[in-house]
Amino acid sequence: MTLIRALDPDADAAAVRHLFDRAADYIDLETGEDPSDAHVADFFAPAPFATGPAETLKLGMFSGGRLDAIADLAFGFPETQDAFIGLLLIAADRRGHGLGHLFVDHMVDVARARHAPRLFIAVLEANPKARAFWEREGFVQVLKGPPTQMGRRTHVRYRMERKL
Repeated sequence: MTLIRALDPDADAAAVRHLFDRAADYIDLETGEDPSDAHVADFFAPAPFATGPAETLKLGMFSGGRLDAIADLAFGFPETQDAFIGLLLIAADRRGHGLGHLFVDHMVDVARARHAPRLFIAVLEANPKARAFWEREGFVQVLKGPPTQMGRRTHVRYRMERKL
């Protein structure tokens, strides 16, 4: 059985850290670094544009009691009513099992319940598999951002949008 619930920075930090270790390939792709406690702290930090903790939801997907995926769903960006997925991270050994689709469906439901007209995601140009996933989920590119430093790597990010 799969359960999606809010994550607590104190109670769930160790599970989130373990998930980062299980998704070390993505952490390396994004930052050129190994997973660390700093990545956990960054995950639990509010989105830079959020006005408070209520504006950012840190969600975890559990299968059989094990944390297999996390997501960061924020509200108020790029426009006040919009929702933005700051991160969807799935353990490498659980990719390709439909968890991403289930998690996106859940976040779409949450965003619609908050009357968000649009849901956004930023996808790294260096991650074409992720871009293909988001396109299958109904997202379309609306912006190509400038090169941005992320850890030891520089990335171009594509902002993608799904109308709700």
